[in-house]
Amino acid sequence: MDDINSIQTTIKTDRIYEGRILNLRVDTVEMPDKKYAKREIVEHQKGVGVIAFDGNDKIRIVKQYRKAVDSFMLEIPAGLVDANEDPIDAVKREMQEEIGYDSNDVTYLFDVYSSPGFTNSRTSLFVAKNLFKSQLEPDEDEFIEKISLKVDDLYEKVLNYEISDSKTVIGILIAKKIINDGTL
Repeated sequence: MDDINSIQTTIKTDRIYEGRILNLRVDTVEMPDKKYAKREIVEHQKGVGVIAFDGNDKIRIVKQYRKAVDSFMLEIPAGLVDANEDPIDAVKREMQEEIGYDSNDVTYLFDVYSSPGFTNSRTSLFVAKNLFKSQLEPDEDEFIEKISLKVDDLYEKVLNYEISDSKTVIGILIAKKIINDGTL
């Protein structure tokens, strides 16, 4: 194979499942060497996540049970972007639903992909500062414990493999950098 950067051309798409937050399709693709392969792809609704600073050295996180991994997870506040909703509005809504706070000082950072080998699942990450109390009702199927922890303690949990949610690991590393750089 001469050009490893060649695009895989989609020849055929079979839709297997269409759901509320995700779809499953199987694409038949032509490879750069003119051979064919199948790609199973999960199309996922866009998400948002927020590093919500609660003072100079703490961020707000949530603890919740995740059925897919059958475990409780520590996570930054996050959720899905509704149809026709601006991601910053989704972040503000999720903060109010999950941690009971809002902010008028929210900054977009960048997008992360959870596992681009098989899904287009993308989460836009934000930083929120100067939080103020503002509670919305949580989603009816969410049972969340609200926690405020020092970034250094969360960073140690990452290093000790106690936090394994990818958006949260990235969020904690960014929070640590923000504190170390003095840009809070």
